[in-house]
Amino acid sequence: MCDMKPKKAERIFLDYASATPVLPEVSVSMAQYASVHFANPSALYAEGVAVDRAIGVARTEIARILRAHSDEIVFTANGTEADNLAILGLSSHIMKAYGSAVKPHLVISPFEHSAITEAAALFQRRGGIVSLLPVYEDGRVRADDILKLLTPQTVLVSVMYANNEIGTIQPIKEIAKVIRYFKKHNAKKIARYFNGAGPLFHTDASQAGNFLSLDVLSLGIDMLTIDGGKIYGPKGIGMLYVKRGVTLLPRQVGGGQEGGRRSGTEFVAGIIGLAKALSIVQKDIKKEGKRLTNLREFALDTILRTNPSAQVNGDRENRLPNNINICFLGHDSEFLVLKLDVRGIAVSSSSSCNTKKDDPRSKVIQSLGGKDCDGSSLRITLGRSTTKAHVQRLVKCIPEILK
Repeated sequence: MCDMKPKKAERIFLDYASATPVLPEVSVSMAQYASVHFANPSALYAEGVAVDRAIGVARTEIARILRAHSDEIVFTANGTEADNLAILGLSSHIMKAYGSAVKPHLVISPFEHSAITEAAALFQRRGGIVSLLPVYEDGRVRADDILKLLTPQTVLVSVMYANNEIGTIQPIKEIAKVIRYFKKHNAKKIARYFNGAGPLFHTDASQAGNFLSLDVLSLGIDMLTIDGGKIYGPKGIGMLYVKRGVTLLPRQVGGGQEGGRRSGTEFVAGIIGLAKALSIVQKDIKKEGKRLTNLREFALDTILRTNPSAQVNGDRENRLPNNINICFLGHDSEFLVLKLDVRGIAVSSSSSCNTKKDDPRSKVIQSLGGKDCDGSSLRITLGRSTTKAHVQRLVKCIPEILK
């Protein structure tokens, strides 16, 4: 039987898409900047200069991993702020520079993180036009559909690298390719609008950092979001890669830090921790990806074999190694989450950012063409501390909570 009252030490955390623990190496790298090297990096004296230099080293390391320039890295408080800066910073610049005579156009998928969809709604209220891509039952968009939606007035396409709920990996390189194709074959028409910049391409890579390459040159993107709290770094720090030549109006003004794109005294320890965490997880992509893929497949095979009502959400191949998202038709997902919690296992029913909203149901699942989970989906995400024993405990508990 699955233990109904597990001891505290026996709890199993399987919601790594929502939060990751700070790695010990990351904590060590951050410690001295919280208490020893605490000076303001904007100060002119030696202590401030030393801290500013440390930020520069971290920025350079992140740029190296992304194959970017160090001045293309903008530190933010989290992934949400980075997403907001990408969409609203760009649209504010467009509307300020060109007025309201021509309406800028934005293309997103309906299953983006709420930081994107809410920013898009604000973009629309300010006079912009928003187009939603179709999402197919496999949980992926199609590059050809993006090409159909592009117009000479399109200023930005934003499609997340890997979905935060169902873990499906989107065809980012193919999307970048069709955007370049559109620019090439519509150059004269594009030149009439917004100084001929044409569509830029942003991707939220918050969930991708642990498992996928972030090489911005290979991906062909103009902006990319990373969140420290998703890659075993500290919470309260994120970043936006902004390609040279892309102009964003700041969402936060003051002292002009981050090249004037994000004012405020830098969270120095967080920046150091972000660089360290990103370096570690990117180095371990192949090894950790293979290990978690094996655990994921064991879990999926066992769950599907032992529970006739179970259905996998999203493509089983083109998905993150750690993601298991599955429907149990006829059951309420939040009730299942609570039942597993009682048994010492922490999972979620949707993105954590939705749980405090009036309607916490997964909009991602609802967006899948032809898919009807009836509010019964569970998101189970594995992490660096997940073992085979943890997964075995999970698959043993699931039939019992479904009774």
